[in-house]
Amino acid sequence: MKATLQQLYGRKGRVVTDQDAKEITRLEELSYELKVQDVMSQEVQCVTPDQPMSALLNLLRQNRISGAPVKAGDRLVGVISQEDLMRALSENALEAPIKQYMTENVKTVKSYESVVKAIELFTEAGMGRLPVMDENERLVGVITKGDITRGVLLALQRDYHAEEIRRYRASHLFEDISSDRTSLILRYNIKADDFLNGGKASSMIKRALLRLGASPQLARQCGIAMYEAEMNLIIHTERGGILRVQIEPHRILMQATDDGPGIADIDRALTPGYSTATSEVRAMGFGAGMGLANIRRCVDKMTLESTPGKGTKLMMEILLQSTDVFKGGSPEQA
Repeated sequence: MKATLQQLYGRKGRVVTDQDAKEITRLEELSYELKVQDVMSQEVQCVTPDQPMSALLNLLRQNRISGAPVKAGDRLVGVISQEDLMRALSENALEAPIKQYMTENVKTVKSYESVVKAIELFTEAGMGRLPVMDENERLVGVITKGDITRGVLLALQRDYHAEEIRRYRASHLFEDISSDRTSLILRYNIKADDFLNGGKASSMIKRALLRLGASPQLARQCGIAMYEAEMNLIIHTERGGILRVQIEPHRILMQATDDGPGIADIDRALTPGYSTATSEVRAMGFGAGMGLANIRRCVDKMTLESTPGKGTKLMMEILLQSTDVFKGGSPEQA
């Protein structure tokens, strides 16, 4: 976990890989989502200003901690650390009062603040622990870098288990379902000229297939085919259209439909490199005329139907191999 902790407390001086970027994103999210009260230690061992340093020595030794808050009554007046104890030992001053060695100007963090606030304070102050105060300025805990590390790792573990459960449930979707034909249908509305969101629907389709248990190769095939179909709706239609994916235990049916302007010459439209995209669209890097050719390479069957002025229907089918059959399906359901 060493690299993960480096990502959490600072990334300077190291190259960030694509995998690192994914992990950093979730760690950074957790540092904002988790509250200090979620990870802090609530059982706080405190000392008073007038106790001798020898009392601190016994407290740290018995509880195996490296520091403690100093309280006068209910009021936090300082913090004392293992380093302060070492200084007292070097001066042979174990009977000196704790107030002689404690730090009085104490930086604290609120229990309801996000963990990222504590990380910022650790970085700025170079401290090993922070007293945690509630909304009424009462001491309710102590937080250390170790507390943050454990809290984040536990949160990541919960994330992992939750994702595993979601994947398991999705990949066993067709189990114990008795019907003559079982299908899961995904539907997406695509807007014309919406280049900003171009590829979003096909990415969601790919993610859904992976969660359902599809192989990465199968998910990529469907993702490419649906991306090309999605971009055709964005580039060539006036009002957009609909992407539809029908997932069955032994095949995937995909469809893109729109209500205009239609294709006058289907044979020519199927020729690689032929495009009716405008110069503006080409200048953006789209409309190279390879969309349908790319789709054809990714699917087992492709059918294009179109009527000028009425619309176009593009139908695609992938027949699943035995290794790609979704769990719970049987050949009779196909």
